[in-house]
Amino acid sequence: MNILTIPLRNLRRKLPRTLLMVAVFSIGVASVTALVELSKAVGESLEAKLAAYGANILVSPKTETLSVGYGGLTLGDVSVDIKYLKEDETLAAITGIHHKDRLSAVAPKFVVLTRVADVPVGVVGVDFTQERLIKSHWYATAGSLPGDPSALLAGSEAASRLGLAPGSTIVVEGKDFTVAGVLGVTGSEDDRLLFADLHALQGAAGKENRVHFVEVAALCSGCPIEEITAQIAAGLPGTDIKAMQQVVKSRMMTVDFVKHLALAVSGVILLTACVMIGLSVFSSVNERKNEIGLLRALGFSQAAVFFLMNLEALVLGAVSAVIGYLAGFAASGRLMALLDLGEQAAPAFDPIQFGLMFVGVAALSSLASLPPALAAARIEPSQALVML
Repeated sequence: MNILTIPLRNLRRKLPRTLLMVAVFSIGVASVTALVELSKAVGESLEAKLAAYGANILVSPKTETLSVGYGGLTLGDVSVDIKYLKEDETLAAITGIHHKDRLSAVAPKFVVLTRVADVPVGVVGVDFTQERLIKSHWYATAGSLPGDPSALLAGSEAASRLGLAPGSTIVVEGKDFTVAGVLGVTGSEDDRLLFADLHALQGAAGKENRVHFVEVAALCSGCPIEEITAQIAAGLPGTDIKAMQQVVKSRMMTVDFVKHLALAVSGVILLTACVMIGLSVFSSVNERKNEIGLLRALGFSQAAVFFLMNLEALVLGAVSAVIGYLAGFAASGRLMALLDLGEQAAPAFDPIQFGLMFVGVAALSSLASLPPALAAARIEPSQALVML
């Protein structure tokens, strides 16, 4: 027997209590592990879904405006010259920035004002694939979303005002377009517009490779929105780039809330587990005062006794860390599948994270044992004689 085997023998001698403490601490570690993995997956999934509900960066050409007024009558601001962006150059510059992996959608727009049955209406040319990434809330109450270049999608209010239904044909810039579907109510300006294929509308208007503006949806948890806008501005001089900071901040507050909530709950669980470890060691010290006094009488120093008690808690923490992490990792995968998080439903084992968790839990268990270990170190050899 040596100083390293004494704690192991004591844990084996009190096997029921040892197993109970390992089970309690392992459940705590498993809960923390599952919460951490789940919060990461939920945060990524939530961020991607929030980004699909609108763009947060607007790229448009710089225009000069003139405020018109005379005789006390204000006529408003008038654009001196309508400018366009070159579609190919603009998209290449945006998708070529350093943080291009943080862009979830790049949706160019071309706008035409026309009349249908002598009623003025705006027709927006869009890339429906990219547009759907930004506006995943779109759905057709009648017909279907366009799948043909000559098809057109009508907003709910525009369809009602113009008397349009799936199968209706309208002429825009001399080209026939067929209404493929009618959008459900969105509560935005989309309700009052018609949407056509970008390149088909450009061709009809004789403005090939021209767009009025580009909407960009960026995922900004990995980098500030300012960096993305600066990189786009560097690649597109002469353009006006606006970042909708309030939209970004509100989205990130939602994502951060989920992560902070998981950390707070994890902290409470670990604190409770540490208190249980401390109480267990305190109980062990009270039961073993006679034994500790004999060890002191045999020549064990206060430091040696302190080390023995601390090592006992350290072993409990190390074993619980391994069992708890593996159990929590397995549980997190199951929970992600139940929550239907898609690509995030398969957590990847991270040896660095496991190492940090192991060291952290072992350190916490060791810290929790400090008060009872110090109490044990203060026991004098004479107390063994009193107990006898």
